[in-house]
Amino acid sequence: MTVPARLLGRRPPAPLVGGALLLVLCSVAVVHLSIGASGVGTGDIVDLVLGRGSPRTWDILVGSRLPRTVTGLVVGVALGVSGVLVQGATRNPLAAPDTLGVNAGAYFAVVLVAYTGVSLGPLPTGGAAFVGGLLAVSVVYLLSRSGVLTPGRVLLAGATVALAGTAGAEFLQMLDVEKTRGLFFWGNGTLLQADLERPLTLGAVVLVGALVAPLLARPLDLLALGDETAEAMGVRVERIRPAAFLLAVLLSASAVSLAGPIGFIGLIAPVIVRQLGVRRHALLLPMAAVLAATVLLAADAAAQLAVPPSAVYTSEIPVGVVTALIGGPVFMLLARRVSTGDADTGAAVTVSGQRRTPAYAVALGGGLVALAVAIAVSLRIGDVDITWSQLGAALFGSAEEATEAVVDYRLPRVLVAALAGACLAVAGAAVQAVVRNPLAEPGLVGVTGGASLGAVAVIVVVPSAPAVALPAAAAIGGVLMLALVVFVARGSRAGGRSGLDPTRVVLVGIGAAATSMALVNIMVVSAQMNISAALSWLAGSTYARDYTALGWLALPALVAVALVVVARPVNLLPLGDELPRALGLDLGKARLLVLGAGAVLAAGTAAAVGAVGFVGLVAPHLARRIVGNGTARMVPMAAVLGAVLVVAADALGRWLLAPTEIPVGIVTALIGAPYLVWLLRRTQDV
Repeated sequence: MTVPARLLGRRPPAPLVGGALLLVLCSVAVVHLSIGASGVGTGDIVDLVLGRGSPRTWDILVGSRLPRTVTGLVVGVALGVSGVLVQGATRNPLAAPDTLGVNAGAYFAVVLVAYTGVSLGPLPTGGAAFVGGLLAVSVVYLLSRSGVLTPGRVLLAGATVALAGTAGAEFLQMLDVEKTRGLFFWGNGTLLQADLERPLTLGAVVLVGALVAPLLARPLDLLALGDETAEAMGVRVERIRPAAFLLAVLLSASAVSLAGPIGFIGLIAPVIVRQLGVRRHALLLPMAAVLAATVLLAADAAAQLAVPPSAVYTSEIPVGVVTALIGGPVFMLLARRVSTGDADTGAAVTVSGQRRTPAYAVALGGGLVALAVAIAVSLRIGDVDITWSQLGAALFGSAEEATEAVVDYRLPRVLVAALAGACLAVAGAAVQAVVRNPLAEPGLVGVTGGASLGAVAVIVVVPSAPAVALPAAAAIGGVLMLALVVFVARGSRAGGRSGLDPTRVVLVGIGAAATSMALVNIMVVSAQMNISAALSWLAGSTYARDYTALGWLALPALVAVALVVVARPVNLLPLGDELPRALGLDLGKARLLVLGAGAVLAAGTAAAVGAVGFVGLVAPHLARRIVGNGTARMVPMAAVLGAVLVVAADALGRWLLAPTEIPVGIVTALIGAPYLVWLLRRTQDV
């Protein structure tokens, strides 16, 4: 029986939707122009348009207000169009330049140019950002091309590349604070401009790209039907998809070079327009551009209104933080509905090309020897180097007082680094076992972001709190954030399946991590915290850690031991859904328990040393290659390798730029990212 369309609730016609969006954009732009600390409001602007305005109003409008508004329009159009192109090319509503690592790659390239001290104009800087974004999306393709390009697989690869690009940019900022001064705020996205030159120059590039994009509208419409159907209807898929990506990277790189990496605008604008009933790309492209510009200007207006008029510009919340605060929850809700492609594919964490497994005792013994060497070298080097004989004398209590003081200072932080690395490695192994994906890592399920949120909240809200409050808040924040992620992921019925979809847990976690880090940045900026100190803590640091920090790692260490004791259920988790159930395993409860163990491990470690990434990715990979997949063998090996990695990273961070220290999390990212790119090329199912 056919139901009349009027009973189903018609969506408004596309021309009406487009006209309404344009009207809203014009209204928001006028409001945006009238906001600022100078006292010039809407009435003054209207007087200026009518020829009754004062020269002061004109100077303020042209000198600061108009460049900022034009920048918002240019960046919004660029991100909206690029988001439509990326989603159309991947047929993935969660895809966007930021979720595929393009923004992070462009951001790294721009910071690299600033670090070199070379002064480039708008177009050369945009060219560097384009190269960085193109390299990032190429790496994402290399990481995810094995097997079917499911949404979950592509987004996990994009999140990994984004972590690496951001870590590299933060590393360069710490290397030379003078040359990269101000990039922290720009790195969170800001529409502030000195004049109209850059917005107009890069705006011309964006305009050309936006006018070229409709040429891909019909092929993208057909591509939505599937590659085979599109090819049967004459679409050259092997040309259309790269062309769409190239144009999207050009647009997003222009936006990044102008305003910094602004996330989620390119994701939510196309999704909202589709919800309004617009499906054809010929209409979707311009409407998404208009809506993206509207959302961006509204977010920037909200950021300005949240700051007292007397505050300096560094007290202003970057607009990228506001968009992340909006987009993170939207991403979480979308992840509930999208099909992840997480079929019962078996052990997705199996690594191809494994060498012949050596004797377990030999492998573990070799790892322990490497750890002992790393600890010894770490005790020797730093801002004050000591000889091997001095080190031996200090350890046995017969050295000079100065040498003993050096060793007494370094020994507890080295032990903390070793135990923290071991716990992070086991946490990564736990998360990967549940998610069945080697790209999963505690930071990608929101644990690290929740821990950071809890710790910074204590620093800002209760600055006089006792020292024990900081690690306690970090641990509680990490566990609560994972509980929220699991709750949202379990509430999904996407794909006709209920329960805990492993890949969806990670996708929801990405949104939760973005939201929590946006809140962290808001607190950092609003409270005028020391930016360098905040970056160091958020990147992870063992600076000034003493034996007290070892106490906070005791509970995570016990949880790691428990995972080895109950190895059989953990071994069954990567085997899919049907086989573990047939063997009598309560899959839902087992996943929750193992994820909870991973949360305790990661949050407890963050409580002691801050947010350290990539250890939970790299160490389990190496352990599987050396001793195989069995939990009872792999987890201890991963723990030893994680300890070696963090101890070595801590030593390098203290030695490279002594007396300046590089946070250990930055070093682990710089070590782990290239290794991961190489290793995942050899993975059977990523």
